[in-house]
Amino acid sequence: MATSRDAPRALRAAPLLAYVLQSHDWSETSLIVELFTRERGRIVVAAKGAKRPTSNFRPVLLPFQPLCVLLGKTPADEQAEVLTLRSAEWAGGQPLMPAAALFNGFYMNELLLKLLARQDPHPGVFSAYADSVAALATGADEATVLRAFELLLLRGLGLLPELSTDTLGATPVQPHLHYTLQLETGLVRAAQGPTGVQWLALEAALLHGAAAAVRQACAGVAGALRVPLREVLHYHLGGSRLRTRQVWQGVQKLASSAR
Repeated sequence: MATSRDAPRALRAAPLLAYVLQSHDWSETSLIVELFTRERGRIVVAAKGAKRPTSNFRPVLLPFQPLCVLLGKTPADEQAEVLTLRSAEWAGGQPLMPAAALFNGFYMNELLLKLLARQDPHPGVFSAYADSVAALATGADEATVLRAFELLLLRGLGLLPELSTDTLGATPVQPHLHYTLQLETGLVRAAQGPTGVQWLALEAALLHGAAAAVRQACAGVAGALRVPLREVLHYHLGGSRLRTRQVWQGVQKLASSAR
């Protein structure tokens, strides 16, 4: 029979489902890794010996792959800044992300790194991320995947207004009218943009909670959502520019100059 003395060890050994968001060198042989977990949110771990050729960490600590990880800290150390990674295994069931989609994957990672507080679980956001990564890996429309993920992330963090109400008039959205999302005022009437029917479909999909449902609702309006969602995200990022966006813009300029 387990005793109270055994309880911390049992809790410590509980596996976590995780994704690698980023990593950097800690020493000649080890890495500091930012993980996004369902159970504990965004955490920082030390992967000791991960850079050694024979390390079990070396082939699995890759971005965009589902992992099962074990931590080496006890519950008394849950708020420690850097935890110890005991083991990591590939959870399977997902192909590698194609090179063409990597920028989009790193863009999602950067949003999580900048918008999520450490050790603050968001199971709904985790599910949306896992589903979006899988969709990118299997060739889904990238713009639709990103807009759906942005909507789910903002809603999961409580930063997205209800999309079935005209915020200024405090009235239900009218199916045949056009609306847009504004940073300070919410959903408002506009000369162009998604129609009320489309906003209502987005709200219904968000209430459903499944990323696939939100992607379906985004089909056909992903282009119209790009700028409004970018403005909302930029505000909540504190005005800081995303590195992935800057790199992508640089790549596009190089491609244009080479033509």
